[in-house]
Amino acid sequence: MNALEACAAALVVANVALVARRSMWNYPVALLAVAIYGYVFAGARLYSDAVLQAFFFAANVYGWRNWAISRAGEGEVVVERLAAPARLAWAGAGVAIWAGWASLMHLYTDAAYPWWDAALAIASVVAQLLQARRAIESWWLWIAIDVGSVPLYLAKGLWVTAALYGVLLAIAVAGLLEWHRALYGRQKVAIA
Repeated sequence: MNALEACAAALVVANVALVARRSMWNYPVALLAVAIYGYVFAGARLYSDAVLQAFFFAANVYGWRNWAISRAGEGEVVVERLAAPARLAWAGAGVAIWAGWASLMHLYTDAAYPWWDAALAIASVVAQLLQARRAIESWWLWIAIDVGSVPLYLAKGLWVTAALYGVLLAIAVAGLLEWHRALYGRQKVAIA
């Protein structure tokens, strides 16, 4: 077992559990976790995942600010739901970006599983941005990402990370249920 991979995995579990509880403490934990995982993924030649960690770092800074504003205004981090046109726009943009990114990874790098890795990476970008916006739909994406990540990491011999994504799947289901209670415990609001 790689000690760095194990450390990053433990931090990610703590981070996602804190996100599910809508705790602001998830952000400093996330920043450390993604920095470590960036190094781990680069070493495994999962370049989309490595680049994704840099994006996650920036997205977590953005999310920290957005959640702080929500909490200051409402007294808690408020969960939102996307309007149907916004859901379609996010999905369409994600598919288009995935096709472009995967093509680049396939043509210009020695990436392992460039299409699969890119699909999970781009879905993670969309999920992270939706999470930063406090949209409940982020949890559905995280569930799909977790299901798709386990076999990818097993194929690359990243056993700890594969196990991590199994744990994250359980936390994502719990997070979806918690955010569902938070959303439907108040007036329903759709965001664009």
